[in-house]
Amino acid sequence: MLPLSHTSTQDKGNADLGPRSGFSFINCRRNAKLLAEGFQPPTPVRTGTSIVGIIYRDGVILGADTRATEGPMVSDKNCSKIHYLQNHIYCCGAGTAADTEMITLTTSSQLNLHQMSTKRLVPVVCASIMLRRTLFRYQGHIGAALVVGGVDRWGPQIYCNHSCGSNDKLPYAAMGSGTLAAMTVLEHGWKPDLDLEQGKQLVREAISAGVFNDLGSGSNIDLCVITKAGAKYLRTDTVASERGERQEKYCIKPNSTVVKATSVQNLLVASEHCYRVSLFPSCWKFYSEINLGDRSWPANTDPDEQPTTSASAKAAECQGKKKGNKK
Repeated sequence: MLPLSHTSTQDKGNADLGPRSGFSFINCRRNAKLLAEGFQPPTPVRTGTSIVGIIYRDGVILGADTRATEGPMVSDKNCSKIHYLQNHIYCCGAGTAADTEMITLTTSSQLNLHQMSTKRLVPVVCASIMLRRTLFRYQGHIGAALVVGGVDRWGPQIYCNHSCGSNDKLPYAAMGSGTLAAMTVLEHGWKPDLDLEQGKQLVREAISAGVFNDLGSGSNIDLCVITKAGAKYLRTDTVASERGERQEKYCIKPNSTVVKATSVQNLLVASEHCYRVSLFPSCWKFYSEINLGDRSWPANTDPDEQPTTSASAKAAECQGKKKGNKK
């Protein structure tokens, strides 16, 4: 066993380096070198999302859609965006999928340690503060926008945590790419004394508004109802946008057209008349008068069999007037 005053060569080398930070940035230099050589980084998977949280009479209701996008492509149609923090605290995440997953897992483990240390129920504000400190430390480089909801001894609470590290305590909140559409529904329909069914329907309508007005949101609607008795996670509560089914096979041969339907009708020709329509617009009124006023035939007679001398006379008169004007 070495004495306390003894220092190995390796320890001397480490002592010369000075204080070290708690993070390793070797991968940052590697990434910069790869970018300089023309390597294109992969596109991160983002949950372009509509997430909602409201306070109702007996607790909190959280809602989210289930579409995850990777640029212009839909990478996952049934992604879970409501994350577990504690038995009475859940969190909806929008932004980069990997960031939301990891920050909620890390915060959940920290809350477990906090509960074991204090021997009491973790307040909802404690979870919001932990998330806020982590997001503020990275100054927006963690692409996660979170809606935290839960019920503790102070009652139901909703916290809105932005990726920059700021947070708000609100009676209802909406985040993600479908925020504007969802917030209009919440501002119109939210009331402090909503019951359970009214609150669930309001959350469904808010998420549906985000789904139908934002390409990054879609698929199904997940709900999470939190009360003093516990939480109930309703996976695929509503199918917002169903996929259309093909009714027929569309295998069309080249240089051909599909005939949808064929209809043959027998036409009975009563009489044939040939009219020479004048090219002068001023004569069109005579034909309109002929069609409306000049055909006054007795009853039980066919108008097409009557003579059209008045029509030809008026047309000739019109032609004569035009020639006279030209002279």
